[in-house]
Amino acid sequence: MNRATTLTLRTLLAITLVLLVVAQVVALPTTASTWATLYPELAWLRAPGLVIAIAFIVCVQIVLVCLWRMLTLIDADDPFSARALRFITIIIAAIVAADLLLVVAVALLTAGNAANPSILLLGCFGIVVGAALALLVAVLRALLRKALELQHDLSEVV
Repeated sequence: MNRATTLTLRTLLAITLVLLVVAQVVALPTTASTWATLYPELAWLRAPGLVIAIAFIVCVQIVLVCLWRMLTLIDADDPFSARALRFITIIIAAIVAADLLLVVAVALLTAGNAANPSILLLGCFGIVVGAALALLVAVLRALLRKALELQHDLSEVV
């Protein structure tokens, strides 16, 4: 991969991580407090909503850090390694965890009659997309595993 491409991607990953930390520390708590004040009948959702939102962002941050580490493997010219498989496994776990958090969020909103059908539909869409993304990354992991096996077989031949 081109050095400029990896540098650009690292820069974008760093900016995204910083923005996510700002969202976790400043934006989410402030927004949750404001909404709890504006809609006191839904104030009970403040704490669980905040926990779910922050945990979801942590899942995204884990994925971004794994991508950063995988870029390091590319820079070291070692993208086909067992370490890459570990990072991809962690990415899959983070996506599944984020998807489960969406399930809990939709269940809470439904149980509390706290969202209109459009929001619930959007939540269900997010759950389906999350499941599809986890499966897609799992397929890519299987392809990497196969490439590792082929690389190992070729090294034995040569």
